[in-house]
Amino acid sequence: MRKAEVTRRTNETDIAVKVNIDGGGVSEIDTGIGFFDHMLTALAKHSGIDITVKAAGDLNVDAHHTVEDTGIVLGQAFAKVLSDTKITRFGSSFIPMDEALGFCSLDISNRPYLVFDADFNSERCGDFDNFLAEEFFRSFAFNAGITLHLKKMYGKNDHHVIEALFKSLAYSLKAAVKSSDTLLSTKGVL
Repeated sequence: MRKAEVTRRTNETDIAVKVNIDGGGVSEIDTGIGFFDHMLTALAKHSGIDITVKAAGDLNVDAHHTVEDTGIVLGQAFAKVLSDTKITRFGSSFIPMDEALGFCSLDISNRPYLVFDADFNSERCGDFDNFLAEEFFRSFAFNAGITLHLKKMYGKNDHHVIEALFKSLAYSLKAAVKSSDTLLSTKGVL
């Protein structure tokens, strides 16, 4: 089983993450940010990856540190689990969510990069500042070693747009982490 546990403690956050790439999409998420918990639960469910996140952050300031640091720790767990494995490597997915359509394409290549192309019609979804979606995806991609492209194709309801992006990431990861018989790189290393 491809599993990892990572913890990170700073003056702003205390975060513990467990991932099981070969799980069944079971999640136990508690960040103190309801909408973010909902998105991480969807990420686990639709990727088929078991994810546990326990995060305590300085929410009295705002949600930024908690969201960003959760992305860092989750990314580190993915990097740890996938560092020496032969995987399919690439994944992409279009996911509809009512009137919204989200797209993700990724390469688990140890060459982190983020292209994020999404604008929002409102500032928040519940207690989650919508701009934090990009912060999470950046932290996750750079710490997991993933080249990650996310695009809002269209959509008016920001809840639907952000959820479509998380689910498109989930289905892209599901494809990319499948085992491969060979290392898919002309360089011989990722």
